[in-house]
Amino acid sequence: MGMHGAIARLPDGQLDPLRDAYRAAVAARRRRTLVGSAILLAAVLVAGGVAEIDLRRVAENIHRLPDYVARIFTLDDGRPVWRDPAEWMWGVGYWTRLLGETVLIAYLGTATGAVLGFFLCFFASANLAPGGWTRVASRRCLEFCRTVPELVFALLFVQAFGLGPLPGVLAISIHTAGALGKLFAEVVENIDMRPVEGAKSCGASWSQAIRYAVMPQVASNLASYALLRFEINVRGAAVMGFVGAGGIGQDLIEAIRKFYYPDVSAMLVLIILCVTAIDLATERLRHRLLGWEHQR
Repeated sequence: MGMHGAIARLPDGQLDPLRDAYRAAVAARRRRTLVGSAILLAAVLVAGGVAEIDLRRVAENIHRLPDYVARIFTLDDGRPVWRDPAEWMWGVGYWTRLLGETVLIAYLGTATGAVLGFFLCFFASANLAPGGWTRVASRRCLEFCRTVPELVFALLFVQAFGLGPLPGVLAISIHTAGALGKLFAEVVENIDMRPVEGAKSCGASWSQAIRYAVMPQVASNLASYALLRFEINVRGAAVMGFVGAGGIGQDLIEAIRKFYYPDVSAMLVLIILCVTAIDLATERLRHRLLGWEHQR
């Protein structure tokens, strides 16, 4: 074997310290993994105790779940729902209108929240915020908006404005502003600052630097995040109706409470089909936007 094919081997005196260091690193990693697993298990047990989770009660009643699923796919006369689709989907026209209302609630809420999050993200980003206090104030505002659950906002607005789509739109708008504002700020913080510095050196103002040096770098990512949030909000808007904030959720919770079993499954199927279609459409749009950015 030639010189180039030979494998160099260190003397044992030099290899021993390297072996010891490797074994020590592996042992330390195993200890960290075991300690982390023990802490996680303890946290799960404590959380289960605080939440009063009774595993025996779960085991005794778990059979009710498949029984309920089977019941909602059975007509009142005992036949499976697919044996008489016309009877099962008797209210498809009315439910479709309610589903359209749910989509519109999600759309308006997403659009309004995205605009609010867009304007706040530049004040919340570390590299573009005009001052320290503006960044802190913007961050805290975004945290408040996304920390309070949408249903809590919806309950408050239902009390203030009454039943209907408006409370749902407002609740989704506020929560979306907080969620997208944080994501937008993180995108802005990862931009290349050289175009911004170049624009400012030519006399551009703060807003002009954002318009001409920042937006070309982040526009497609911001739009992609907004589309992703719209998918999430369509599902959230369906739940808004549970507290009277409009959409198909109001009829769904009424059917659940009054034990209209086939109606429950019919509305659930319509919601699933609608959300799936929206997910597929927005996924294609996001991929096109991101692909356009990578090809620039």
